[in-house]
Formats: sequence, C-alpha cells, structure tokens
Amino acid sequence: MAILGEAALAMWWNMAPEMRAEFEHWHSHEHFPERLALPGFNRASRWSAADGGEGFFILYELREHAALSSPEYLARLNAPTPWSTRLMPHHRDMVRSQTRVLHSHGAGVARHAMTLRLSPREGEAQRLQAALRSLVAELPLRAGLGGAHLLRTETPAIATTTEQKIRGNLDRSADWIFIVCGYELEVLQALGEEVLGTGALEALGAAPGAIAGWYSLSLSMTSGEVGPGR
Repeated sequence: MAILGEAALAMWWNMAPEMRAEFEHWHSHEHFPERLALPGFNRASRWSAADGGEGFFILYELREHAALSSPEYLARLNAPTPWSTRLMPHHRDMVRSQTRVLHSHGAGVARHAMTLRLSPREGEAQRLQAALRSLVAELPLRAGLGGAHLLRTETPAIATTTEQKIRGNLDRSADWIFIVCGYELEVLQALGEEVLGTGALEALGAAPGAIAGWYSLSLSMTSGEVGPGR
C-alpha cells in the first residue's frame, strides 16, 4: 500500500524529555483525532527517534493538496485547543513541509522509517527526480524494507496561522523529502552508507547538505478509526 492520497504534511521537531509523556498523550488522544476528523486527512503516523533522542517525525497522508488550505483545516489552525496552546511552544526546531506526493510505492507504514530532507542542485531537478523515482520502485522489494516515497514541498498561499504564531513563527520547511519504511532498522541505517549516502546522493544530482534521520513507529491512525467517543 502506498501513501494514502496525493499530498502529505511532513513534520520534524524535538521535544524535551520532561514534556514527552504529556506530549504523546495529547498527540495521541486529542491532536490526531482532531486532525483526522478534517476533510481529506486519511492517515496520521508519529515516529520517534530510533536512537532514543528527542526527535519526532510526523506524517499526515492527505487525499489531495487542497486539504492543506480547506476552511475546516484553517479554522483548526487558527483556533487551537487550550491543551494544544500549552504544548506547542515546546515543539522545538520545527520543520513543517506541505507537500505533493511525486512517487510512492509499497507500505505507507512499517516499524521503522528513514527520512531524507534534500534539494536538487541547480539544473539537476529532472535527473534527481528520475533517479529517486527508480529507487521508489526498487527499494521496497529489498529484504527488510517495505515502502518508499518521494514528496516535494508546495506551500499553500495562506496567512500565518495562530498555531505558527504560538510556536514563535519560526517554522522551517524541507524542499524534497524521501522516505523509506522498513521492518529492519539495520537495513535502513545501511542505506545511509550506500545508495542514500551523501556521496551517492550528490552523484544523482542532490545539493550538499541532505539531512537524514531514522525513526521508529509510535502510533498510526486512520480517519476511519476516529469517531464518536474518541
């Protein structure tokens, strides 16, 4: 199963250890259900840093890109709950990318994920996309892996939201995002030394400075699992 839809919201941030338990409680029992009740939000998943660090990776899979600027979603972004308002200042080093799904194959959710935030070198976008498209098709067939997805940021033209202001209006975004999911962390880690290593990516047309991260699944939830009584 590939990513559920034509668009995705991909986010990374750090959460201080003393806030982690409350954050995961809020995120699981208020925030995910709230978001998945919105039109076009198909699946949400939260992943924590595989090395036990402070980092999180969050992925919302969306039916279409227009879900990112729907009146219902904007209303939530501009009227956060009291619990959200209290916790959002603790989302440190936020990277928030509103994207289109360029290519996706295999499982959208597995036990572990590797994420890459990267950009093409000038004049190399077409060549890099072609190379990554080939990897999207090939990697999910490898032992230990299950899915691969290429996303490109396309930010809707909307005003700064209340949630962004609460976070200090410091959100950054990635350019392109490459995600590989798998059931063997060691296989994902090896990719960072092989086909998705710095030298290999630059040979494919990527600009220097790609940022890799490895994560383990904390929670996955679909819109069909959210209803009265949650």
